[in-house]
Amino acid sequence: MSDVTPARQVAFAVIRRVFEQGAYADRALHGEAKGLDPRERSLAMQLAFGTVQRRRTLDHFVEQLARPVGELDPPTLAALRLGLYQLVFLDGVAAHAAVGESVELAKGGRGGGHKLVNAVLRRAARGELPALPADDTPAGAAIAHSYPEWLVELWWERFGAGETRALLRAGNASGELALRVNTLRARPADVVAALAELSPAVTARAAGDELPEGLVVDGAFDAHGHPLYGAGAYTAQSRAAMLVGRALDPQPGERVLDLCAAPGGKTTHLAALMGDEGEIVAVERHAGRAEALGRTAERMGATSIEVVHGDAARFSTDAPFDRALVDPPCSGLGTLQGHPDLRWRMDPESIERLVRGQEAILAAARAAVRPGGTIVYATCTLSPAENERVVAASGLSIQSERLVLPHRDRTDGFYIARLICS
Repeated sequence: MSDVTPARQVAFAVIRRVFEQGAYADRALHGEAKGLDPRERSLAMQLAFGTVQRRRTLDHFVEQLARPVGELDPPTLAALRLGLYQLVFLDGVAAHAAVGESVELAKGGRGGGHKLVNAVLRRAARGELPALPADDTPAGAAIAHSYPEWLVELWWERFGAGETRALLRAGNASGELALRVNTLRARPADVVAALAELSPAVTARAAGDELPEGLVVDGAFDAHGHPLYGAGAYTAQSRAAMLVGRALDPQPGERVLDLCAAPGGKTTHLAALMGDEGEIVAVERHAGRAEALGRTAERMGATSIEVVHGDAARFSTDAPFDRALVDPPCSGLGTLQGHPDLRWRMDPESIERLVRGQEAILAAARAAVRPGGTIVYATCTLSPAENERVVAASGLSIQSERLVLPHRDRTDGFYIARLICS
């Protein structure tokens, strides 16, 4: 495909892997984009993630302009989605490039699918697109904003029509990049100064009084490839995730339990808040993730962390803890900005399975914390079944509850409940 730019070739491959093989978009991109220069990789990511994110809307156009998507072979469908995404949602993309290269990509399909791609995309380039339905009902909003209808209905019932539409728009927008300065290694002012010196195209600003260790970064920035990351000066972490450690409020010298601890962003935050004085037992079920958590703690200089490889739902102890963090596996529906395929992976049945695990892990935390001790239950989802209902079923006393909303708070969606053991 010499006539197709590397970015579009990679995006096409990622789209096919996501929808044909069930691959995760970020992992597929990592594998396919090796060797691309930063600019091409950035474009490939924008094309692939945007196309995956907008699938429902794009398929509406395909079915109105061509035929049901189930009747199209995979290369043709992927090329149509990719081409339409560029023509409908991206500014600054040359229409002839979007059409011509999508046609080339479709030539690997059956029965002359590239001819269909050419015809459909040329009509779209001329502005001959069918109207989208109004978003004043869950069904219409699901098509207009590209979400599964069950999810729109869930939020419509929980938040109401207006707030749901704002939430849907926020889930399709670009998210911010936030860094948590590791105060065991550096001060926020030091990191701001170092970034200004080492990365002059990047600007960093304080995240606000509530999160004195937080920075919000603007500009193209490879957070994990920067030398300050390797030195343990910061970790990439959303402002919402930082609020979790602050809610637990661990004190120096305390004994703290962190269940489901990997990858370690919140665990190392707890260590920093404690000044690395005390004991943090970090439980992780997956051996590889537990090993990676240990390496993260070492990079961040958090010597108070003891990593335990085990099942959080079965954790038990003879030495009660002062505080516990329960950050269980969840549907992740508050993080749709950064995970474009997640909305298509989840369904109500998957959520019900997650709830059973969440309840078991919270019960294990309750058994491990001393009377009068504190538990913070936190998820990065906006699903009442995984949030308020799990907490209500636990029998624990609720000291405070907080719902962080992407459209209102400009960060990931989180539920954070501070609970007191009796």
